[in-house]
Amino acid sequence: MPKNSDKSSEKPKKVLDLIDDTKKPSRRQRQKQEAEAAAAPSKVEAAKANALDLFADDKKPKVRKKAPAGKNVLGSISKILDKESEDPALVKDQDLAPLPAADTESTTGEETVASDDPNLIVIKPPILVPDLAARLGLKPFNVMADLIKLGVFPAPNQPLEPEVAAQVCEIHGFTFEREKRDKDKGFHKVEEVIVEPEAPEAEPENLLKERPPIVTIMGHVDHGKTSILDYYRNSKVVSGEAGGITQHIGAYQVSHNDQLITFLDTPGHAIFADMRKRGANITDIAVIVVAANDGIMPQTLEAIKFAQKAQKTIIVAINKCDLPSANVERVKTQLAENGLQTTDYGGDTEFACISALKGDGMDVLLELILLQAEVMELRANPKATARAGVIEARVVPGRGTTATVIVESGTLKIGTPFICGPFAGKVRSLINDLGKNVKVALPGTPVEVIGFEELPHVGDHLTEMKNEREAKALGSERQEELRLKRLKPQHRNRMEDLFTMVNEGGGKNQLKIILKCDVQGSVEAIKKAILAIESEKVDCQFITAAAGPVTESDVAYAASSDAIIMGFNVKVEAKAVKSAKAAGVEIKLYSIVYELIDQVREAMLGLLEPLTRETVIGHAECRQVFKVNKGKAAGSFVTDGKIHRKAHARVLRGGVPVFDGKMSTLRRFHEEVEEVRTNFECGIRLGEFNEYQEGDIIECYKLDKVAQTL
Repeated sequence: MPKNSDKSSEKPKKVLDLIDDTKKPSRRQRQKQEAEAAAAPSKVEAAKANALDLFADDKKPKVRKKAPAGKNVLGSISKILDKESEDPALVKDQDLAPLPAADTESTTGEETVASDDPNLIVIKPPILVPDLAARLGLKPFNVMADLIKLGVFPAPNQPLEPEVAAQVCEIHGFTFEREKRDKDKGFHKVEEVIVEPEAPEAEPENLLKERPPIVTIMGHVDHGKTSILDYYRNSKVVSGEAGGITQHIGAYQVSHNDQLITFLDTPGHAIFADMRKRGANITDIAVIVVAANDGIMPQTLEAIKFAQKAQKTIIVAINKCDLPSANVERVKTQLAENGLQTTDYGGDTEFACISALKGDGMDVLLELILLQAEVMELRANPKATARAGVIEARVVPGRGTTATVIVESGTLKIGTPFICGPFAGKVRSLINDLGKNVKVALPGTPVEVIGFEELPHVGDHLTEMKNEREAKALGSERQEELRLKRLKPQHRNRMEDLFTMVNEGGGKNQLKIILKCDVQGSVEAIKKAILAIESEKVDCQFITAAAGPVTESDVAYAASSDAIIMGFNVKVEAKAVKSAKAAGVEIKLYSIVYELIDQVREAMLGLLEPLTRETVIGHAECRQVFKVNKGKAAGSFVTDGKIHRKAHARVLRGGVPVFDGKMSTLRRFHEEVEEVRTNFECGIRLGEFNEYQEGDIIECYKLDKVAQTL
């Protein structure tokens, strides 16, 4: 061939070199080769097209000619592909350009697992050539060429062995890993863990904004709590409209000196019990209402205890000061006796003398609330994840399941997906305390939320989630946990259980009591007698000690704190009986004070783990070792005491114990016996011990549990 020939003249020479390049051809042979070379490019293109056609991704059927018998088609394709890789002029650049992995789809219809390592390839079985080529960024015929070099000739839809796929990946600088499958669970998938967003411990100072204080008004019946709420409702509504608040909202806002205050229009003690039980009390300030003519009553003491247990700021409102029978000084003295020292008496509890009917001192009460709020520096981040506390929930005809909430942090908006206890939902509508629809609710704002799937529990938290899918998944998970929990038997402290702890042992060291008596004098006497029981091992804690019947709130408080209700010369309200039965709380009633105190002492003993005492009851000497069906036994002579079959025993050899366990066999003349006394022979076998020796001493003892003393 002349040196100045073009590329087309060079191509036939390279293709002919595939046939034979060892001998110099003659002139006639060179002419024949030149004629055949003219058709060589078309043959190369045809061979390449056939290779591509064999592993095409489309499912359109194609007609292929049957290969002549005895010819290795794959071998020919291999040679052609190898030659093309040597001569780039035979193949166009775009034909061999690698395909991006993201643009190539698997023919199996199964997704591959993404990996953080770009050089790691993870594929589910079965491993097909098109799938492997897509992950490598190559065309299928490139992978086929690698397989042919490795001596593997698979069909287009024949799965590859993981070892072979690993070798192909290694050729191109990748690491192959087969996705494992769990037994009886199909392919393993990474489980997505969804958790409820937690409230941050500290918010950035520049994001915190002042929020209204949340106030709960509590007190005894007929002491004027409702009158105070009605007065503010009619005169201090934010919009200035008298009576513009819906009666069922459960919470509302009033304005004083251009500052907002949020009031909870709900029974204080019930809300405090439920919120304390769930650790989600959202109230900032508790206003205790005391009638100046009646003084402190049982429910007043109960309200004080609830507020103190929840560690909330307390303000006392002495109502009905306009009545002739009012005695403010007596009320202050009673407050001091119950731990609320007013500022007049050198304490830190603020108080206001008011008259809810006439309006006297009502503005002073609001000023005290705002003053306490200023001292407490109540602030929240309106841009944080929305969190709100549920204070009331019900089913409203025409609206469905609704709940009144107070926003603690963040901003609650329409369309926000949320989780509330075990239930998920999406905010579909927000109604403020005036009964008007709003789009957002800022921190400290009461609002009625429509969009719950189920009726939530009072005291639960409504927390914003990223999307509705995560909210529903977390709700389903929590409901399943509750379902499994309900299947387990509930256990509450019962007096009989505490007595049995003397024999069974217990790890508690605190006895919680709710004491209710007929009069206040009995309360103080019994409480003093119980606290006089000296004990360094058990503490006796009074959750509530007051006069009056056992109420439903007592049962709720006992359930939340796992306490025991003890009553002295009192009755149990009908609602309390039903609540106690539902909650599994037992109520003990007594008419003799000494019986009550004695049973409290026994209950305190039951909280102590009993001591185990060992008592030796006899010894036996091993004089001969016998073989039995299940091992070996010791033919022994009882030297002192007695050997009992149900007792514990140990083998002593040279005074050192070599085995300790229960007795499995005790025989005398081939008969099982319960015990063998001194100077009698017997056969003994302890557990699975078989290394008896003559001269061993078998010591028999029993274990006794002895109750501790206080």
